[in-house]
Amino acid sequence: MCLILFAYNHHPDYKLILTANRDEFYNRPTRAMQYWPDQPDLLAGKDLEQGGTWLGLTRSGRFSALTNHRNGLTKPQGHRSRGNLPLDFLLSDQSCSHFIRTTHTDDFDGFNQLIDDGQQLCYLSNRAEALQPIPNGIHGISNAVFDTPWPKLLAAKQALKQCIDNDLSPDSLIKLMQDTTTYPDEQLPHTGIDLALERRLSASFIHSEHYGTRATTAILIKHNGETEVVEQSYDAQGKTERHAFRFVALKPS
Repeated sequence: MCLILFAYNHHPDYKLILTANRDEFYNRPTRAMQYWPDQPDLLAGKDLEQGGTWLGLTRSGRFSALTNHRNGLTKPQGHRSRGNLPLDFLLSDQSCSHFIRTTHTDDFDGFNQLIDDGQQLCYLSNRAEALQPIPNGIHGISNAVFDTPWPKLLAAKQALKQCIDNDLSPDSLIKLMQDTTTYPDEQLPHTGIDLALERRLSASFIHSEHYGTRATTAILIKHNGETEVVEQSYDAQGKTERHAFRFVALKPS
């Protein structure tokens, strides 16, 4: 993922309201969100190149999502695909605190990860201190550490607040992530990449010849475990698949 917005324990009906864009090269093979045939309790997309995922949930109430931490000033580090991080968490029964303690974060290039074991939502990164648990409220993660005030993140958090206050639905969550606004050079972060690329990546929704937003996912989880998930996929020509799911998370006894 390259942009995750969420409201945690901010709404009287919902434990988690989340919407996220996954940005990737159009030619990278991907399987859209579905229940995995070999893991029928796992609902997630799949990176068919490395086998991991960027966002997923389980019927037992576990959740995880990932963004990369962008730094063009250093060479890539770590030997494992970052998509293994959500998968490792989702397929385990570890608490958030145990996963944070035992994950070898140096095995991966820079990342930000949200994890929810059904009891609390936490943040893990190898570029910042972990947060256990995440504070209640509206938050966001782009390709910097938790709540870094990049222009698109500030604008998107305000849009999420308005959505929650006025017209909350999966469709409205997906729509707010389609903002293609780019920002003036003086407002852009300095992440060590080419300025023209920095400008292009300053939008919430990215579209270029070879790279762009591949999927937008909206998640609504009520305090009683009722969960609604809608994912809209895109290719270089525009919208493609759309998938919707509903289930009630059943916490392990």
